[in-house]
Amino acid sequence: MKYLLTDLETDRLGFRKLESPDFEAWIELFKDQETVQFLGMSEFSSPEECCKKWFVWTFHRYENDLGGQNALICKATNQLVGKCGLLVRKIEGQCELEIAYSILPNFRNQGFAYESANRCKIFAFENNFHHRLISMIFPENISSKKTVSKNGMTHA
Repeated sequence: MKYLLTDLETDRLGFRKLESPDFEAWIELFKDQETVQFLGMSEFSSPEECCKKWFVWTFHRYENDLGGQNALICKATNQLVGKCGLLVRKIEGQCELEIAYSILPNFRNQGFAYESANRCKIFAFENNFHHRLISMIFPENISSKKTVSKNGMTHA
């Protein structure tokens, strides 16, 4: 589990592994159809189905050292605000390391995506995990485009 930021922090956020009790809070992410589309989950029929699949994927990554998104906990309120982490990806036969993040709707536009993504970038380079990092986003996802740009990443 070398790619996980478990127990690390930023000024406002704590990182921990996703836990089963987080399901009820996390389901809110999948009530937004645009988010479902941006996460590539349109094939699933309900927010509950999306959330169940998301949890399966996350725990699979944890168990197989494929990185994974940590739960982001607001230090001031102890609330789950989103997830962010490093994902090992195979793209065109190459092993890549992706910074991936999702912020719950009630916590967007507060800088949590950039704050957590930047911490992931620092962690990845401090540990020499890869010579570069990627973030895969839909071109229509303007908020994510701004976040990756602010984090020093360029469009390729």
